[in-house]
Amino acid sequence: MLGKVEGLAGEFRKFINRGNVIDVAVGIIIGAAFSKIINSLVADVAMPALGMLVGEIDLTKLQLVLRRAYTAPDGSEHGSVAIRYGMLIQATLDFLIIAFSLFIAIKTASRLQRRRAAAAPPPAPAPDRKEVLLAEIRDLLKERK
Repeated sequence: MLGKVEGLAGEFRKFINRGNVIDVAVGIIIGAAFSKIINSLVADVAMPALGMLVGEIDLTKLQLVLRRAYTAPDGSEHGSVAIRYGMLIQATLDFLIIAFSLFIAIKTASRLQRRRAAAAPPPAPAPDRKEVLLAEIRDLLKERK
């Protein structure tokens, strides 16, 4: 039993020490921090502007009431039953705004990387086969002298 635990611990240690696991962990942490920025962009910048364009409508309150709340004759209270399609519309708009924001961010980062790559000097071309052979012959002749 102890051998199985030690073997499992060793396998786990190898798994954790792989670069991919560390990279994924860092990506998740950065993604969680970045999500706060995106959520603020959606909630504090995009949605107020969109709300002003559509007439200050709070989409989350749109619903189709199937049954209103009521109190039964025995005194028990029953809540309303509603299809809250406004929440779906809001979630869809949030998704579209987030996806568009990420698209713009990735497009901008790609453009900056292309500019840096274009600004960097191109690598020296590799010598052709004749040049390599001539260099070898030259080196051999130097060694003979």
